[in-house]
Amino acid sequence: MLVPSRRRLRLEMWIVLGLSLGQSAVYSVVQLLDKMTRAPLAEGTSTLNRSQSSREYFDLTYQLLDIIFALVPVVLVIYFLTENRPSGHGITAFQRLGLNFNRPGRDLLQGFGLAALIGIPSLGLYAAGRALGITTAIIPSALDAYWWTVPVLVLSAIRHGIVEEVIVVGYLLDRLGKLGWSVPAAIFASAMLRGSYHLYQGFGPFIGNAIMGVIFAVVYTKTRRLMPLVIAHAVLDIVAFVGFSLFGKAIGLG
Repeated sequence: MLVPSRRRLRLEMWIVLGLSLGQSAVYSVVQLLDKMTRAPLAEGTSTLNRSQSSREYFDLTYQLLDIIFALVPVVLVIYFLTENRPSGHGITAFQRLGLNFNRPGRDLLQGFGLAALIGIPSLGLYAAGRALGITTAIIPSALDAYWWTVPVLVLSAIRHGIVEEVIVVGYLLDRLGKLGWSVPAAIFASAMLRGSYHLYQGFGPFIGNAIMGVIFAVVYTKTRRLMPLVIAHAVLDIVAFVGFSLFGKAIGLG
């Protein structure tokens, strides 16, 4: 098996992050500055799922295309992390990352446990951020009420879980480790990246998501399984997106 050089690994990381969450982090910083120079953050609003057309089936098409193309960097990561060996018996990225259905019961239990651990304090952090004026009002969904709204929001939540956990935890910790970073330094970098692409929501979500990033990365380093993290993230977003869509009450989960 050929071991990629450090230079190649760095270039690969810049490409992956530039096509995905690194790009989102840059836009998030610019959006935060834009909001801060317009009005106090407390007066700002962050909408997570926007309608993209006033025509129902064009909106549905745009929503599905967004979900599909957002997963392309994940496919690229899976390709990079798959090890090919001369014997032909390679180790797939799904095996390396623990992104499979080998232990569904335990993964579900851990996933829901992590969702509860993160979700309940997140509500308090959101309320505190709003009271301190460092967090915008977060609208998890602004989609019109169609028959497909809830299924699309569920798919969007699963998309976020897969993209963020595969790239920010599985891929980034693997590559930073190969570049010689210590585990604590790699976890810190992963958490800061996770927080940074939520900055458009304000400083409260940055802090909350950074803490979530530390917890998720620590869990991954101990278990070497991404599936519970993907489940936990998807559950958090489903509750936020679908709950807001059905009941119209703003809740701040990343």
